[in-house]
Amino acid sequence: MYADTEMAPASATSPPAVSDRLGRPLRDLRLSVTDRCNFRCVYCMPKDVFGPGHAFLPKSAVLSFEELTRVARIFVEQGVEKIRLTGGEPLLRRDLPVLVNMLAQIENLKDLTLTTNGSGLATLAKPLHDAGLHRITVSLDALDDAVFRAMNDVEFPVHRVLNGLDAALESGFAPIKINMVVKRGVNDHQIVPMARHFQGPQFILRYIEYMDVGNTNGWRMDDVVPAGEILSNLGESFDLRQLPPNYPGEVAKRFRHANGGGEIGIISSVSQPFCRSCTRARLSAEGQLYTCLFSSVGHDLKPLLRSGMTDEKITRVIRSLWKDRSDRYSELRSAETTALPKAEMSLLGG
Repeated sequence: MYADTEMAPASATSPPAVSDRLGRPLRDLRLSVTDRCNFRCVYCMPKDVFGPGHAFLPKSAVLSFEELTRVARIFVEQGVEKIRLTGGEPLLRRDLPVLVNMLAQIENLKDLTLTTNGSGLATLAKPLHDAGLHRITVSLDALDDAVFRAMNDVEFPVHRVLNGLDAALESGFAPIKINMVVKRGVNDHQIVPMARHFQGPQFILRYIEYMDVGNTNGWRMDDVVPAGEILSNLGESFDLRQLPPNYPGEVAKRFRHANGGGEIGIISSVSQPFCRSCTRARLSAEGQLYTCLFSSVGHDLKPLLRSGMTDEKITRVIRSLWKDRSDRYSELRSAETTALPKAEMSLLGG
């Protein structure tokens, strides 16, 4: 039903792990399944750019489930342990649980996760869990309904996302990660209310500094609330204790409530870059491989997948691209680099 190409058999033996020029191994793959989204968040898909006339990818340009599974398996054979499904909004991809089930069968894949705006979780949480999805991350930038509606810019009410979270918990997803992008003067007053609401073992709350991904969100350094300020704000209301990272390269600095009331993390890509430990590759819905969230151009894998090329040849291409990687955009961020053309967040899924 979904096939565009015939899948080649897996290699009997996997090549050794691959590292880039800075010694960073390939461990994580973010797999975008669509470039479409039903929100128009001001920091990702502003309505004045992604309006009614915006041309999204035609169905023929988007990788099929078989193609996505094939390339995911190849990445896992190169050392990838974690795959995160992204978009756009991944829950808009028709029959997504079918893809989840296909990916869940990949040998040696340790973690299969998904990031969503939560708008469709009320109906899809259980099918996704039953299909084999391990974890869910929900992007939620405010609890105040007026603020939330202003940020998603489509008048979507916050209670529908909260209902989706309830459905996800009932389906067996716990803990659920909550991602909050903090923008000064817009939702920074929601930092403490979010921590209070999601204080508990069933949630892990992550605050994310507002980043200059793409060129359409009007990013300014003045809009960034740095990690230190976020932590200081939280410290006025909560007694937090720092935790060690769960694994090498984890992007969030972790804290727990001293009373045992759950975990908080802060992702500081702008104020405290962590490029030197980045192990992430990103594949857009149309098959463009990006080796950095702030990349200007990708490497098109779709012709390789649709030309009958063997897994072994595709593997050599991927390994060569990763070995040549030297990205460290956040460490080099300047007025000049922020003005460079970059792929949009809606293509890369964060």
